[in-house]
Order: sequence, then C-alpha cells, then structure tokens
Amino acid sequence: MTTSKVNKITTHVLQEMKLREEKISMLTAYDFSMARIVDSAGIDVILVGDSAANVMAGYKTTLPITLNEMIYHASSVMRAVQRALVVVDLPFGTYQGNSREALLSAIRIMKESNANAVKLEGGKEILESIDRILTAGIPVMGHLGLTPQSINKFGTYVVRATQEDEAQKLMEDARLLADAGCFALVLEKIPATLAAQVTAEIRIPTIGIGAGSKVDGQVLVLHDMLGINHDFSPRFLRRYHNLYDEIKGSVEMYISDVKNLEFPSEREQY
Repeated sequence: MTTSKVNKITTHVLQEMKLREEKISMLTAYDFSMARIVDSAGIDVILVGDSAANVMAGYKTTLPITLNEMIYHASSVMRAVQRALVVVDLPFGTYQGNSREALLSAIRIMKESNANAVKLEGGKEILESIDRILTAGIPVMGHLGLTPQSINKFGTYVVRATQEDEAQKLMEDARLLADAGCFALVLEKIPATLAAQVTAEIRIPTIGIGAGSKVDGQVLVLHDMLGINHDFSPRFLRRYHNLYDEIKGSVEMYISDVKNLEFPSEREQY
C-alpha cells in the first residue's frame, strides 16, 4: 500500500516505506494555515522545526526560541493536520546535559500540543536523554551532521563529516541512535556518499537535507522552498516558487488601489 492510501502516517508507516523503498516527503510548518495546505497536499511528515526562530521570529540562529514558543507553534500545526506525522524540535537548552529536563520537555510538548514525536540534535552525547524520553513511550527522531543548535561550537554552517574521523563518528552515532530506538534520522549537510552508507547500514529511515539522493526521504524549510525567504540560497535548496515577489507585488497593488480610491468598488461595499 502506498502512502497515498494511508489515512494517518505513523512511525510504523515510515518504516514500511523504507522497506519498500518509497521515498518519504517532509517539510516544516509553524502555523495553522500553512500546515493545513501542506497536509492537504499529501506530505508524509511535518516538522515543527526550531527554524521557526529564523523564519517566524527573525533571529539569526535557532538558539533563542523557547519551549513555550515551540509548543505554541506545534499546537497551531496540530489543529490543522489530519494525515501527516508531526514531529517537533526540542529547542536548545531543554535536553542537553540533563536527561530529566529532556524528559519533562518532551512530555510537555506531547501533552500540550498533541504532537506525534520529538526531534533532538546530536549523537552519543545526548543518548541518555534519548533513552529517557523513549522509556516514556515518546517517539524520537534523531538529527546528525550539521546541527544548527551547535553553531557556536562549530562556528560555521559548512558541510560536516568531510574528514574521516568525523565521518566515522557520525556513522557510530547513527548506529547508536538506531539501536536506542529512534524511529528515523535526519542527516543534514553531509557528503552524499556518507549519507548513502548510513542509509544502507541502519534499519531506520533517513531524511536528508543537503545529503544527496540516496537517503530514504527529503526535508526542506517551507519558507525556503516557496521563496518566501529569499536571502538563503544553499546548494541543496530548490525553490519551487517565488512567493516573496508575488506577495510583495500583491501588497503594492493593494496600496495603489487604496491610495487611488479604486478599492473598495461599489460591488465591494454594503
């Protein structure tokens, strides 16, 4: 059965998709209106990403967004979604170094937003947090490679795991996350050959962003692929629209119509 005939995407459905080599589609969403459009289009997974810090709040990094803000965005999305699996990022500072806080943060997201799963960045160093969240029955998606919450550690957004030692650690971390019980793994901005190796070796689905075509699925930030955010142009981004110019043009037309007394017309008043 293809996912087009599935009423609700679950972690089990994603595993079946990997087994039958059906690619997984994933996009971000942060509000009710956009989530309803994305879900009705048939997307498999919606990520309520901490990238909301960038595209919704205007921060330079993902670090400032809070748990309360992530719950707000996730709740808005969940009120719109009927079919897609909804995954919510645990924001910076809510799980690193404290597994009890990680569990409490994940529980809050699940209880207050009614989301389907959470996502954490990192490998061995956050394994205790992942284990503790999983013991509560909360599905966890992993995230390796370029991890934006660690931008101050790396100091750059360049491609990760290009050196042998870092590539080996990423492979080891991928095995650890799969063995721990994560249901899927995001691989961000790593060499395509390495992403293919990880995908072939671990049993859980891999979702790539800047990780080539040999992964089990792809994810993009909605505002990037629609051309709403036009200041971000990495190699891996394909723009499917140019909404920035379209929306700007529409607003300019509205302003002109108001100024020139062309709106509202007689047909548009009571």
